[in-house]
Amino acid sequence: MPSDNSSGFQIFKCQKCGDCCKGYGGAFLTRKEIQVIADNIDADPRSFVAKYCQLSGDKPVLAQGPNGYCIFWDKDCKIHAVKPRACKQWPFIKSVLIDVNNWHIMAGVCPGMRTDVRDSAIAACVKKEIEKQ
Repeated sequence: MPSDNSSGFQIFKCQKCGDCCKGYGGAFLTRKEIQVIADNIDADPRSFVAKYCQLSGDKPVLAQGPNGYCIFWDKDCKIHAVKPRACKQWPFIKSVLIDVNNWHIMAGVCPGMRTDVRDSAIAACVKKEIEKQ
C-alpha cells in the first residue's frame, strides 16, 4: 500500500516480517470475509469459524497459533489474496487519527513504520490513506 504524503516521502514500507500478524485481538471478520476466506481454503464457513477463529465478545477474530502469530502466518500470509480488511489497512487505521501516539506504539513492533517525521505529517498521511480505502 502506498503511503506517500504530499511531500513525497514514505511513512510505511512493509518489511514482510509478520509482526503485525502477532498477538490476540487483531483481525475481526465480517460474514463476507469469513465466506471469502472459507471458499479460498475449501472450508465450510461454520467449520471455518470453529477451526480458525477465536471470539472477542461475540465477534470472530482470526485465531493465533501456538507461536502467537495468526494461524495463517508461516513466514508469509497464507491467505494474502483474501486477507481481511483489517489486515489490508495496516497500519493506516482510524485509531491513529484519534491519537497519533497510536502510530508510535504500533511502530514499536513494526519495522516498516517511520517515526522520524512530524506527527502532523503522520496524521495527514494516515487520513489520506483511510480516505482512499
